[in-house]
Amino acid sequence: MTASTDLLRQPSRETGGVGANGIAVLFLLLVNILALGMALLALVKGAGPAALLGVIALSLTLTFAASGFYSLQPNEAAAVTLFGAYRGSDRVNGLRWTLPWMAKAKISLRANNLISQQIKVNDLRGNPVEIAAQLVWRVTDTAQALFDVDDYRGFVAAQVEVAMRTIGARYPYDDFEHKEVTLRGDHDRVSGELRAELINRLAVAGITVDECGFTHLAYAPEIAGAMLRRQQAAAVVAARETLVAGAVGMVEMALAQLSEKGVVELDDERKAAMVSNLMVVLCGEREAQPIVNAGSLY
Repeated sequence: MTASTDLLRQPSRETGGVGANGIAVLFLLLVNILALGMALLALVKGAGPAALLGVIALSLTLTFAASGFYSLQPNEAAAVTLFGAYRGSDRVNGLRWTLPWMAKAKISLRANNLISQQIKVNDLRGNPVEIAAQLVWRVTDTAQALFDVDDYRGFVAAQVEVAMRTIGARYPYDDFEHKEVTLRGDHDRVSGELRAELINRLAVAGITVDECGFTHLAYAPEIAGAMLRRQQAAAVVAARETLVAGAVGMVEMALAQLSEKGVVELDDERKAAMVSNLMVVLCGEREAQPIVNAGSLY
């Protein structure tokens, strides 16, 4: 029982070797039509039973041959079945022919573009994020696409949503300290992982993904305002850190040059006052207002 169940679960595999050249069969069909016309003419002229049998045989042959034609466009295939059993797929373009009792199911091999709907996903830190993706996919195995899933197009749409939820929950949306892989900051890497996830999920349907990427990525509206203020605060802090570091360097350089060139001798108290004034001037958001000292140095 287990062995038979495992056999039924084996995936379908596309095979070729079906379908004949329709042009050659069409030529034979024209010859048959010509022979049928001659037989009918002989029957009209009073030929015997042999002519009648010839007309019947040629008519049946004509009907049999004419009902087996089908055509394939570029990047199109036909899966051929015989009483429900898969017999192979035909990928040769042009006029083709098979036995009339064989059923043909055509399937497109062209690239398809899909833009998913926006879905809400909780990222690694639990923040709700809105995600939408775009992918280019195509059928690589006609047997799997037609016989291993019920509706391969609907299967693609469903697996895209599942893959986006999987990748969206794997990383945080953003990292203010720039120490982690994030959905927003590592687009190429995350898109590559999304493509690998989709290829793995769609393999059962004989479908591959040529390219994919996010078309929409943002915090959900309920937290977007708070996260924007957090980003702005982080940017202000980073700018202040850079400004203070530069100001400290400039103060150190000013004191060193004044001492080296002997321009003025400052005790510790005066150095502290000078450092305070310079830091206010360099780090202040407004332009400094100079004060002219018309008296003594102190």
